[in-house]
Amino acid sequence: MRDRIRKITAAVILGLLLVTVGAETDTAVFCLAAENGSDTAEQAETVTKAGLEPAPDTEGEKIAGPKLCAQSAVLMDASTGRILYGKEETIKRPMASTTKIMTCILALEQGNPEDMVEISSYAASMPDVQLNIRAGEKYRLQDLLYSLMLESHNDSAVAVAEHIGGTVEGFAEMMNQKARDIGCTDTCFVTPNGLDGTRKADGEPHSTTAADLARIMRYCVEQSPKSREFLEITRTASRTITDESGKRSFYLGNHNALLSMMPEALSGKTGFTGNAGYCYVAALKKDDKEFTVALLGCGWPPHKTYKWEDMRKIAGFAFDSYDYYEIFEKNKTFPSLKIIDGKKDEVPLSLCLGEQDQTLKVLMREDETTDIRYEYPKELKAPVKAGTPVGSASYYVGNELVASYPIYASDTAEKIDLKWCIEKCIGKITL
Repeated sequence: MRDRIRKITAAVILGLLLVTVGAETDTAVFCLAAENGSDTAEQAETVTKAGLEPAPDTEGEKIAGPKLCAQSAVLMDASTGRILYGKEETIKRPMASTTKIMTCILALEQGNPEDMVEISSYAASMPDVQLNIRAGEKYRLQDLLYSLMLESHNDSAVAVAEHIGGTVEGFAEMMNQKARDIGCTDTCFVTPNGLDGTRKADGEPHSTTAADLARIMRYCVEQSPKSREFLEITRTASRTITDESGKRSFYLGNHNALLSMMPEALSGKTGFTGNAGYCYVAALKKDDKEFTVALLGCGWPPHKTYKWEDMRKIAGFAFDSYDYYEIFEKNKTFPSLKIIDGKKDEVPLSLCLGEQDQTLKVLMREDETTDIRYEYPKELKAPVKAGTPVGSASYYVGNELVASYPIYASDTAEKIDLKWCIEKCIGKITL
């Protein structure tokens, strides 16, 4: 008799469980269902940022940049790496002594500024421009970097390369690896000073693109852990250095004339070879706007000043045409995310966690538009914890991705279990 009562009671409770769970979760007979759920589909939403639509007279047109003498040129937003203007920016060309920004930043990252560098006969044999160091002499690494960046000395570049990389070839591989790490896909470093050369392995010439060169300068002034030291060296007007014995001293004057010509000039490096022509790479800053610029093949003798004319034009274009726009939609609302097998049917979604104050300001022209593309699943299987990234918001200027942020679950949905089912069942019975 007792066994029969137990069986009847169990059957009643089971029936109530099936009804309760089905009603609460919209899933059929969860307590008896298998654990595996079906894959959820992704959905995407594209939003055009209001208030940044093209003006009627410029819609569909691309604003022309400045007319430059340089064969290749790039204007880059230093904060995002977005190319704002380009002229044959992906064509490989020799870059002469602009190479030395990579030599300098690698030495700062890999070496100790107080290291004593012994000069090899090979380093001492480099052609002009040279410091005229002698084989067997020793100099502080930091002093050689001032020689490298202020006066563009070729012998100092080789001495630095041999000290850091063991050989020029070893250092060139370090330069190329750093370039790849930064995202430069069309750069080949062969020499540390920018003199013409070809890589023995494949015959690739010493070369880069305006886009890659601007990207390297961005790394030097914005992203490297040694950016402050790089700027301190490249912004120094003059310096006197000596060898270890103190018997030989040298006065170094900064040849980057833009520092005195343009208050917005933050850093830069000149370059010239007969093959490369006049080259220049720079960082510009005014208020909160910061750009990097690369010019390759900017005239040949006697047109040494063409690069400064190009810099004036491109700087004027940059500061006059671009302003910061806030494009992060902090108060964006999303449909709640359906939860399968959860104690809650759905959870809200958010771009921000708690009191997090997220912003995204992007340098843009007034006529440019932004697209914000949201991707998140239609449903998720419990458990889901508050603060879990469940999707993404991707921000585009035109067709170029400038930033991506997670979309979070704003609440917790625990997975239902037998205890929860029984409690729900009892709650139904007592109603």
